Amino acid sequence: MALSGIVEVETEIKAPAGKFFEIFSSKPHHIANVCPGKIQQVKVHEGDWNTVGSVLNWNYVLDGKAQTAKVRVVAIDDRNKSVTFNLLQGDLMEHYKALKATVQATPKDVGCMVKWSLEYEKKNRDVTTPNHLVDFAVSVSKDIDGHLVSA
Repeated sequence: MALSGIVEVETEIKAPAGKFFEIFSSKPHHIANVCPGKIQQVKVHEGDWNTVGSVLNWNYVLDGKAQTAKVRVVAIDDRNKSVTFNLLQGDLMEHYKALKATVQATPKDVGCMVKWSLEYEKKNRDVTTPNHLVDFAVSVSKDIDGHLVSA
């Protein structure tokens, strides 16, 4: 069993790719308003909302447990509508040496496809592959979709 790998998942949503991308690229603090049962708060720790190199603090609930994550925005690609975050600190560091998450919204005739990619390195062989994290990301994406479509 490998200690590192990539987990990917795609889901189709009804919201336009540009609006979905905008939430993660420049308005992640709005996510707490959209799905407060999953994301309690997103705050800027260093930098600005839509700036590569910025550090954000996320407070969220995963598997029924309140958790935190400090992440650095390592890429914002306006053309491909993708944002990449690198985990710096937080509860997930108990199990993983490294986590890098990329979310990309690809336009369709109606709505878009959202792809989540999670690159990981586990601390040891007993740690599970982080499928639950991409499932969580898809769930948050669906909540954001519902909000954007109804707005």
